[in-house]
Amino acid sequence: MNITVLGAGAVGGYFGSRLADAGANVTFLVREKRKEKLESTGLRIKSVKGDTYFRQPNIATDPSEITECDLVLLSVKGYHLENSYPMIEPLVNRGAKILPLLNGVEHYEILEEKFGKEAVIGGLCFIITTLDQDGNIVHTSNQHNITFGMLDDSHRSTCNQLESVLKNANVEYTYSDEIQEAIWNKYAFITAYSGITTASRLEIGPIRTQKETLELYKDAAAEMKQLASAHGVDLGEKFIDIIEERAFQFPENGTSSMHQDFRKGLPLELDSLQGGALRMAKSKGMQLPIIETIYRLLKPYEQGNMGKVL
Repeated sequence: MNITVLGAGAVGGYFGSRLADAGANVTFLVREKRKEKLESTGLRIKSVKGDTYFRQPNIATDPSEITECDLVLLSVKGYHLENSYPMIEPLVNRGAKILPLLNGVEHYEILEEKFGKEAVIGGLCFIITTLDQDGNIVHTSNQHNITFGMLDDSHRSTCNQLESVLKNANVEYTYSDEIQEAIWNKYAFITAYSGITTASRLEIGPIRTQKETLELYKDAAAEMKQLASAHGVDLGEKFIDIIEERAFQFPENGTSSMHQDFRKGLPLELDSLQGGALRMAKSKGMQLPIIETIYRLLKPYEQGNMGKVL
């Protein structure tokens, strides 16, 4: 299978490397600066699930350099989505499908409007990774899961082909018949989790041991469950219990990628997560008071830099 990974960051670099180890022909479509780094040091994964290293990974800086592509693995931050279009479009025009691993929900409608419904497969991931100061990808949790599924009957062949590769990859995967529910489940969780960890400046350990803070986290998740229901997706009666259980399954120092970005002074995915929830709630005449409070608290830090002083 010919797979193009847009970027070689903490998420795309990780899953792209695992797919390459499993036998896929993986090309990392990156910016010139990242290309220079990869050519100098290679692509290294440091993982609790096993390390891997590519001294000379397949790299391109222009889609015209990629002659064959069945699937584009899209794992950019939400605020970089629009900038990715010129890199994706030539590949889609030659028949490639897109598997988004972005946080959020709104990007599906955006991508389908831009490239057509047949081009966009349903997908999400659960993983905690970051880039260290040397550009290595550091994976610190037991989770390294990809979930994918058809949003259109035309996706069947590509999904089956992807499953064949993932069977041999050092990742966990789910080929889901209920991909919309899975997407909303992840979105509801990550919006509450990222919001509470970042707004409180706390890792999950102290959040779960402080009763009042844990209840706030669960209340934020409950708002997201109501939003999903308003959009026709039932996350189930046990969703809040599962959210609570998950908080106790993470390592004591576990936290969200948004909180990690905040501590590094990087931009936040505030608009695609909490902002998106508020837009979708407004379209249904709903209010999400906890999510809105989190959004307003974090808005001054959305563009980054300010978090470094805290």
